[in-house]
Amino acid sequence: MIAPALSPHGGIGICSPSHIPEEEHFRTVLEPAIRRQGYSLYPSPCLFKTTHGYLAAPEERGQDFNCLVSQEKVELILFGGGEGSNELLPYLDFDALKRHPKRVCSYSDGTTILNTIWANTGLITYYGWSPSQFEDLRVYDYRHFLGHLVRDDMNEHLSNSPWLVQAAGKASGILVGGYCRNFAMLLNSRYFPIDLNEKHLLFLEDHKMFGGVDYVSAMLSHIEQSDFIKTVTGLLFGHYSSPVSPLLLERLRRFGKAHQIPVVYCDDFGHGVNHAILPIGRHAELDADACVLRYL
Repeated sequence: MIAPALSPHGGIGICSPSHIPEEEHFRTVLEPAIRRQGYSLYPSPCLFKTTHGYLAAPEERGQDFNCLVSQEKVELILFGGGEGSNELLPYLDFDALKRHPKRVCSYSDGTTILNTIWANTGLITYYGWSPSQFEDLRVYDYRHFLGHLVRDDMNEHLSNSPWLVQAAGKASGILVGGYCRNFAMLLNSRYFPIDLNEKHLLFLEDHKMFGGVDYVSAMLSHIEQSDFIKTVTGLLFGHYSSPVSPLLLERLRRFGKAHQIPVVYCDDFGHGVNHAILPIGRHAELDADACVLRYL
């Protein structure tokens, strides 16, 4: 299932499942930046609440998301990362999303919500962007935003970095993934009822500021020790460090060899300079030999 595209002057709903936005910055910097692109902005009611000190209450954040789903003028729900998005899962109204599908886009900690929505509704969600991208809007990033969320004409991944092939070959399947830790934590959760009879094309990203290669390796090992790994046909790994870590590349080579699947590293998406969008739930083909990701 795919939601209607964002209109050129459509409505973007902003919520914050994983952090507390600074209200003055939102009003004086972020909101004008979004409106300059011609979009209408719909902040959620509890956006700036500090109920628990570090975040609004899970019920409030869940209510915010559901509120945006119910608003007819909201065509895209956009939110950033942080910590704590898994607290919302019991409060998300999946039935409402089935009745009123919206485009939903986030990254980092948003991995949990994006994959959970797809797994429970079949609705394609979008990984790679947060509202802050509007503050320093780059041509490459905005081409992905328009291609995936507005025009629906991104039939092949647009790259902006060299692709480093760690294991050659071709693979196809349903695209799933996101930030390493969040995706690993979802496995075996009742909120992530993934079909183990399907083939999945995995994308992951992490960053050295959050943990060393040993930490990333632990997340990969957790994924490898799950039943899900039997369904994985290929791996595309996003930006981790600049320059790229030889230790990480070696770990990715071992991953590809162990499971006999193609593995590619790039800097196109993640916590780096580039913010490509990847559609969770869309069928895709990774051609590591040609360094191409095609959407089927």
